[in-house]
Amino acid sequence: MKKIYPIHDTSCTDSSIYEVDMHIAVMMFSTDQTVAPAPLARMLADRGFEGMFLPDHSHIPASRRTPYPRGGDLPPEYYRTHDMFVGLAAATTAAPGLTIGTGVAVVPQHDPFYLAKAVASLDQLSGGRMVFGIGFGWNSDEITDHGVPFTQRREVTREKMLAVRSLWTEELASFAGEHVQFGPTYMWPKPLQQPGPPVVVGGAAGPKLFRHIAEYADGWAPIGPRTIRDGLPDLQRAFEAAGRDPKTIVLHAFDPRTEPSVVEYYASLGVERLVINIQPLGPDHLERRLDEMAGLNALVA
Repeated sequence: MKKIYPIHDTSCTDSSIYEVDMHIAVMMFSTDQTVAPAPLARMLADRGFEGMFLPDHSHIPASRRTPYPRGGDLPPEYYRTHDMFVGLAAATTAAPGLTIGTGVAVVPQHDPFYLAKAVASLDQLSGGRMVFGIGFGWNSDEITDHGVPFTQRREVTREKMLAVRSLWTEELASFAGEHVQFGPTYMWPKPLQQPGPPVVVGGAAGPKLFRHIAEYADGWAPIGPRTIRDGLPDLQRAFEAAGRDPKTIVLHAFDPRTEPSVVEYYASLGVERLVINIQPLGPDHLERRLDEMAGLNALVA
């Protein structure tokens, strides 16, 4: 279904709109106690879902200085989840036509060379169906263990992403920053999608986030349609200030809700891909949950 994307406001004219198809993907913490990534990918493909996203946590320190954003105890799936890139490689082999994505990669915790190579390899292996969702990270305990001061995570992310872009696009790449430095370097494979797979940044609306997106990313992946509705004009202005066309903004959204009215509202905002977050489940419960959700694909067909 073709959807209207508002470029400056909701009172669109023929000159201020373009059309976009919305897809529905699913994200689940795939752990050693739930359905593994490969069978999860097959279940999604069999029911008509367009994509599969996996989250990223290397470990969870027992210190727990950082409270869980949703309150209460941190669920065990955060420290039991499979490695994101390994899981996505299994998924693209099991269901070759599925879009695969990171939801989201915590960039400050990753080495930029391995990050560039892992994402480029997945883009090649999936036939150009990789979406690179990224974030700055919320868990100071986890990030600090990777040698990154929590207060510097945004600038570390910025430099690592600029370095990754260089490695993806240049035959002889180099980078000189405060946090990332390397001399002339070869790295292959390059991503099948050039200048790289779509990079969408997760996070709440704000001028800092939008400056980051406009500098080195392709779009935004927040939670909640109201966040998109209220924040999109500012992101468009940030693109214009950076000399980029706001019509090229890629919009994704993460949301656990599956009401048809919510799905349709996301589509009306111009969201390209709605990623529905579901609870980690075993095979029988997961099949029933996905069967209940499968009808949503007809809303955007």
